[in-house]
Amino acid sequence: MMTHDDVSDAELIGRLCAQDVAALGDLFSRYYPQVYRTAAAITRDSAVAEDIAQDCFLRLHQYARRIDVSLPLAPWLYRVTVNLAYTWISRRQKRRISLDALIDRLTSPLSQGPEQMAEKGETKHRVREAIGNLHFNQRVVVVLHYLNSLSLEEIAEILDCPVGTVKSRLYYARENLRRQLADAQVSIDEAQGYAEIADAIEPGSI
Repeated sequence: MMTHDDVSDAELIGRLCAQDVAALGDLFSRYYPQVYRTAAAITRDSAVAEDIAQDCFLRLHQYARRIDVSLPLAPWLYRVTVNLAYTWISRRQKRRISLDALIDRLTSPLSQGPEQMAEKGETKHRVREAIGNLHFNQRVVVVLHYLNSLSLEEIAEILDCPVGTVKSRLYYARENLRRQLADAQVSIDEAQGYAEIADAIEPGSI
């Protein structure tokens, strides 16, 4: 018996074009987590992220006939998510961006004592602040590359820009993070679980 996971995105989009609303539900179940966490990482607002995710899938329904089913669906969804998040951010320029899920993943050793936990909390706070201060275009590539593990080529496709532009944005994001963390006197080498972040902002590692 065929399960929902056995049905391809192309088949589901084809059914959606034929007004099979159940197909939208299947696509929602399949991609909602990625769409939601991306929106949440950019907006730092769970309620807004939920709204963006729902709007993203409403647009999937609305524009299903325009989607090229020979291509993966995920980049299309990420592109819509980023555009919706940009619209929200542009209306609220003073909102800060946080990557809680990313920081939790990168700064979580298997076990820690009270002092280590306090140190990790301070490190997370400073990194969170630094990422929040990045220009929107730099934040987006950080989210897509480190939170969603997308390649530079995939990000370029999503943002509809040259790979060189993505490399440049990621490079300057890392430089900005290094400068901000240095100014904040955060010791990259000594912070628990901080090796991956140190590598992420190391010049020349792209």
